[in-house]
Amino acid sequence: MSVNQTGPKLNHTQPKEAQYSFFDLLKKPIEIYMFTDPLCPEAWSLDPIIRKLQLEYGRFFTIRPILTGKWSNIYQDDLHTPKKLKAQWEKTACVTGVCCDGDLWIENPISYPINVSIAIKTAELQGIKAGRRYLRKVQEKLFLYKMDISTDDKLIQIAKEVHLDTDEFKRDLHSDTAKKALRCDLNLTKEMDVDHTPSLVFFNEDDEDEGLKLSGAYPYEIYVKVLKQLLEHDVYPMEKPVLLDFIRHFKFVSSLEIAIIFDWPVEKACKEMKKLKLQRIVEHVPVKHGMYWRYLED
Repeated sequence: MSVNQTGPKLNHTQPKEAQYSFFDLLKKPIEIYMFTDPLCPEAWSLDPIIRKLQLEYGRFFTIRPILTGKWSNIYQDDLHTPKKLKAQWEKTACVTGVCCDGDLWIENPISYPINVSIAIKTAELQGIKAGRRYLRKVQEKLFLYKMDISTDDKLIQIAKEVHLDTDEFKRDLHSDTAKKALRCDLNLTKEMDVDHTPSLVFFNEDDEDEGLKLSGAYPYEIYVKVLKQLLEHDVYPMEKPVLLDFIRHFKFVSSLEIAIIFDWPVEKACKEMKKLKLQRIVEHVPVKHGMYWRYLED
């Protein structure tokens, strides 16, 4: 992991004792380019951190996902044999605690890796939020359920599950528009010299200098520190939602994700979720690594 700053050095002095005004926040002063890949286990492991950052400081920034295509050509060299890919996923699971079931590469390997990236850009044609929902569901199917979701029928089914306009998705899938959007992402990855997935590049719209790049996945506190120093204000996190509201909103979460969001030990997160299970508010979803929970609709 590395930090690359092409603009001015960060100010390590105490931030100003001030808050952004309501009108400042209308434009969200920080933009984050999130360079990711749907097949990258390290990018998947960063998802709980990004979710927490959005919950606590999302009023200050927007996120623009950029697909790097780093995993699109995994079958073209001997470095990515099924056994090596399985080992890489399993190692990430052991280090991060996030479920990455590497048996996928032995039992049900991805047939057409590039199709997954094209489908995500297709979903984004219906809006950035739609694209983010689609990306999350794709990652769940891959890392938790060992599904080869690269065929058209599976990609379309996921579009239905995240409530996209399915007819529009079918029309746009493999269209020149979707492919052009992916090419733009790949070109931007090259232009910004991003050689590691995931990478986050922070831009302050009030600063004309280039952004600050963090290559790799970092602890939550690092992202907060960068955000605060770029804002140059003493900003504070939003109050966390209560657990039930969090579950009701996100529908499908892990004990680890809950622990990260609420600053709890994983053991406490598991205990609280088991209480909700006894109340038939959630159900436990068996996966290879960790514990996942699905909200039961009212």
